[in-house]
Amino acid sequence: MTIRIGDLRDRDVVNINDGKRLGLINDIELDVESGTIKAIIIPGAAGFMGVLGRKQDLVISWEKIVKVGVDTILVDFHVEDDNS
Repeated sequence: MTIRIGDLRDRDVVNINDGKRLGLINDIELDVESGTIKAIIIPGAAGFMGVLGRKQDLVISWEKIVKVGVDTILVDFHVEDDNS
């Protein structure tokens, strides 16, 4: 199965630990030497009423991805996994 990067951006990312929707993929981290995806990056949530800045982006390593479905990407993510 092959997937285009643009197709990944249209899928909701959901944490299997609490069922919480984390958002949509904003960017990816690539290893250009091996040509592999290292991590997906989800933009941080907006601050209070959208005016007090944003939280840090979530960087989820590719190893934490459990399943890439038609509409959703399931990840096994814990807050302490966030290395951004």
